[in-house]
Amino acid sequence: MSEKRDALTLAKEVFDIELEGIAALRDELDESFVGLVDRCAAAVDAGGKIVLTGVGKSGYIGKKIAATLSSVGNPAVFMHPVEARHGDLGLLQKNDLLIALSYSGETEELLVVLTPAKRLGVELAAITGNRESSLGQMSDFVLEMPVPREACPFNLAPTTTTSALLVLGDALAMVLLDRHGFTKSDYGRRHPGGAIGRMVTMKACDVMRKAADAAVVSPDATVRETLYAMSHARSGAAVIADADMKLLGIFTDGDFRRSAAKDDLVLTKPVSLFMTPDPVNVRAEAQVVEVIKLVEKRRIDDLVVVDETGKVAGIIDIQDLPGLKLM
Repeated sequence: MSEKRDALTLAKEVFDIELEGIAALRDELDESFVGLVDRCAAAVDAGGKIVLTGVGKSGYIGKKIAATLSSVGNPAVFMHPVEARHGDLGLLQKNDLLIALSYSGETEELLVVLTPAKRLGVELAAITGNRESSLGQMSDFVLEMPVPREACPFNLAPTTTTSALLVLGDALAMVLLDRHGFTKSDYGRRHPGGAIGRMVTMKACDVMRKAADAAVVSPDATVRETLYAMSHARSGAAVIADADMKLLGIFTDGDFRRSAAKDDLVLTKPVSLFMTPDPVNVRAEAQVVEVIKLVEKRRIDDLVVVDETGKVAGIIDIQDLPGLKLM
């Protein structure tokens, strides 16, 4: 047990040290960050891209930053400095912004490729812990990101610095997202193969059972007739609508069980006596992500879909959503 406690104590110390570093970086953010945002936005607006480069742990973080930037509408790639010396400099084109990552600013494998890169006419920005480093001095723009200490007891292994760089990259991506007015629909179009993309690109009308295939009955229908319609539609709920398809209510399996427990003659009576009037509903054009939030918040299994005039368009059964890989 003592070993577990020691391990937990040490682990929490690492969290504390890295949180301290992230907080210190947050507090030190100034107009230099805004300058980097401006340069990234200018590159993208001019039809260029953002190219991240770095070695070792910084390189791994650079790959993640590039992926995040791209996913929120800012074309970005990672260029490995060693591969760049053997042809990958061809990635760089007019209007690109090259961002070099090195906390020490003295990483030899990175520095040797930057002069050839600058000869191609691209702007070089540096994110480093030391503005006066070799990297800082050769860059066109510098964002300095000093952190108090690494979580490593020797203050050597990149830990706090890489965590802070990761958060800095996320901040850059989110500010650019806001700068360009990037929307959930834009995000979904860049993630067509994932559940997130489907939720923000698909609409309620795409996942609903259309009215013609659902159990839609009049308020005068008996409960027996309503249950028959539900069985025929293989649905756990029936939508109650008037002759013009205006939504009046919903009747579910649960409503039937509760009603039958109180009234032995429920099967012969109009369903309007037992329905839930003015049920939760959603417009046909609503995004599926909003549908899922609604069913989770209201804890319902069936959601009526209406068109822009309030007429019943269909019903969403949450049992259908897992099959569409939405839940």
